[in-house]
Amino acid sequence: MTLLQKISGGYFVVLLAAAALNYLPGLTDEHGLAFGIFALDLFDDALHLVSALWALASAIWGARASKVFLVLFGALYLGDGVFGFFTGYGYLDFGIFTNPSEGLSFTLFRVLANLPHIALGGFAVFAGLRWGRGI
Repeated sequence: MTLLQKISGGYFVVLLAAAALNYLPGLTDEHGLAFGIFALDLFDDALHLVSALWALASAIWGARASKVFLVLFGALYLGDGVFGFFTGYGYLDFGIFTNPSEGLSFTLFRVLANLPHIALGGFAVFAGLRWGRGI
């Protein structure tokens, strides 16, 4: 198993955990916010689950599939996190299409809400492009 396949497998675990956040007791507050920061709905859970399955499939299929997953997934999630800073909403859950923009903000809650997508997306793009050269 190559490094890229192992990383894709790690993304499977992380994304599966993200999909399960709403269903683990004690992780959401009385307002339905995970960790008191962001709300995840059924659509978000499905998006995380499909992404997790994509990560698993790429890890199984091989290094080339893992590279494609990491670069495409990474670009999508990184962009979603960046849009979150500018608008308060991402595009993967269609939030930028269904809500008015809240404008650019770097408040603690906005940073904490978008950091997971920026970190996951940024690392995935880096890994796919840096360690996937020649594949």
